[in-house]
Amino acid sequence: MILRSSSFLHLVPLGDGRNLLIHALRDHRLTIDADVSGIISYFSNPRTMPGDMAALVLQSGFDQDTILGFLTQLLEQEILTDKSPADEMAAAVAKLGQLHGRDPAALLEHYRRAIAQGTAHYWSVGAAKGIADFTAQGPRIDVILLGDCELQMEADFLTRTGRERGLDLHVAASFPDDMRFAAEHRHDVIMVGALRSRAAIVQSVGPGTSPHDLYVAEAKRVLDSLRAVSSSPILIDNLPEPQVQPLGMAERGIGGHRNRFRLANLALSDLASQYADVHVIDIAASLNGAGAADRLDDGLLSFTHFGSPGWLLQRPESEKAAVHNIFPDLTPLAAQLDGDPYGREKVTAKAHIDALMTIMAIDRKKCVIVDLDGTLWPGVLAETGAPFAWTPAISGLYSYIGLYVGIHEALLSLKRRGIVLACVSKNDEATVRQLWTYPDHYPKDRLLGLDDFVTYRINWADKASNIAEIADELGFARNAFLFLDDNPLERERIHQMLPEIETLGENLFTVRRQLLDDPRLQTPYVTAESAVRGDLVKAQLERDRARVQLGDEDAFLKSLEISTRIIDLVPGPDLDRVHELFLRTTQFNTNGFKPSVGLLTELCQADDSGVMAMFVRDRFGDHGLVGAMAFRGDEILGFVMSCRVIGLRVEFALLDAALARMGMTRAMVRAEIIETARNAPARHLYADAGFYPEADGKWLKVF
Repeated sequence: MILRSSSFLHLVPLGDGRNLLIHALRDHRLTIDADVSGIISYFSNPRTMPGDMAALVLQSGFDQDTILGFLTQLLEQEILTDKSPADEMAAAVAKLGQLHGRDPAALLEHYRRAIAQGTAHYWSVGAAKGIADFTAQGPRIDVILLGDCELQMEADFLTRTGRERGLDLHVAASFPDDMRFAAEHRHDVIMVGALRSRAAIVQSVGPGTSPHDLYVAEAKRVLDSLRAVSSSPILIDNLPEPQVQPLGMAERGIGGHRNRFRLANLALSDLASQYADVHVIDIAASLNGAGAADRLDDGLLSFTHFGSPGWLLQRPESEKAAVHNIFPDLTPLAAQLDGDPYGREKVTAKAHIDALMTIMAIDRKKCVIVDLDGTLWPGVLAETGAPFAWTPAISGLYSYIGLYVGIHEALLSLKRRGIVLACVSKNDEATVRQLWTYPDHYPKDRLLGLDDFVTYRINWADKASNIAEIADELGFARNAFLFLDDNPLERERIHQMLPEIETLGENLFTVRRQLLDDPRLQTPYVTAESAVRGDLVKAQLERDRARVQLGDEDAFLKSLEISTRIIDLVPGPDLDRVHELFLRTTQFNTNGFKPSVGLLTELCQADDSGVMAMFVRDRFGDHGLVGAMAFRGDEILGFVMSCRVIGLRVEFALLDAALARMGMTRAMVRAEIIETARNAPARHLYADAGFYPEADGKWLKVF
């Protein structure tokens, strides 16, 4: 392959080894560092790959794998090309001359919008991009930002924060009223910033109206317009809480300046709850937690702008003409902000990436395994004789004991979210059972007992071996576990023996917040299923024990007295559970289909598509909603089934019902198997159901 830099590419030196990369056709404008500039310049003359690779590796100082990943990105973005100058020009002509008589400038704009990355050029910020910025690993996620300066200036920080979390974010931005951009541009999620009508919140209103009515009306317009062109998740920012008030303490009642914005946020939250897969990002809480005084400019510039005071450090000298070229020395402001004008953007980027990981179930944790002695209570239970020695005569619950109660409370909250709990302890099980009790005056609803754990290992064996046993017993991938232990030696041993399992506990004073705030331990909706998941997993373990005791598989299945119920899904609580199934299921998942709530809603309501869901119960209890299949036209989009019912042979009940439904109006059905490291249980579904294999994992069923 012969590679060269694009004929449409220009590099403009900016000093300090930086260059401005401009692509005239694609409208790229990127500030790049000396390493990136050097590699691109290497291709100013055509190079043969892989023949010239060794020379490039030697010149750049990067290893071959890094260079290959980098070149792949440059080819994708057409910064490099394998076409000759004539062929490259011909391809451009083909793209821009498709419609005879149409203004080519309009076609160029359409093309640029469809492939856009980055923000409005005036608001492009951040350090020069290096090789690492072009070689991000992990899942690619295309994000659209619809907002003004305060959101668009965050773009570079989003990509960098995403890369730190293992995400390959591709960000493109436009303005809040640019719905056409969302319709034309590829995206997996849309982020909407603070809307322009926020200025109206401080204005006087007439009887029967609220200060935030105009703001909520604009938000509704935006959400309705986006839902008309996209079913992807939407994250919409709430408004920061003002740091200063026009009348100070005289701002009284719910009509006071700060309370007006608080009420607007409440109304926005209520509005968002009426839409599928729309989530409010609590920017106010994020900024307050980080220290809003140095991250909001309403103490400096305007009561309603809510930008960053650091923006004054970024203005061009030409703007000083508005103040007769007279302005105070900016040194005190820079010192106040620790020399970093982008404190606000870093905080909000973290909030957005946290939310993104939650709604897309990225690196979702399914189980927290907890140590006992020194973690759930002070000291060694066998030596102290009781978890705590607290009585009201000694102290209140908000003294030293409060640290442990807070950790218990956090773990119970995770349980309600659908995270299952397990425990391991080097201890004598009989002793722990005898001593792990609470007197009647204890707040037992806030404290964990042994029954709150779906499984446990309390013995003198190595904790790493016990944790590995629990992982095998529950059937989750190792990276779906989190281990909490106060002992650094135990954490290090788990790190060495089970590197896929993350550990916590180095600082017990941060554990509660880590558990409650970690986006991987959150879910966008708490369903009836998730709230009782611990009980469902316990029942599953009982089934597994019964299977072992009976020995004969057919006899075991018959003894379960299995019954199924299959429905056509409609919008409602069951839809949230199906969404959760598609996001969380890795074993019985035919192809990794991960629909948004909006897409599931659309499939439920369209004439040529549908989603079917399966409920299962047996003599041990109700499994709940454990299977789902989505289809459109003659294609099965995805089939998932909870690991709890793998081996019960209920998948064919759902598939047969779905095929009967689809066969009423179709002559054939198509399906797909995409093999992953964990979906072996699902790979024979279509073969066993009489489908015929086609190429590349495709399957066909003819009625």
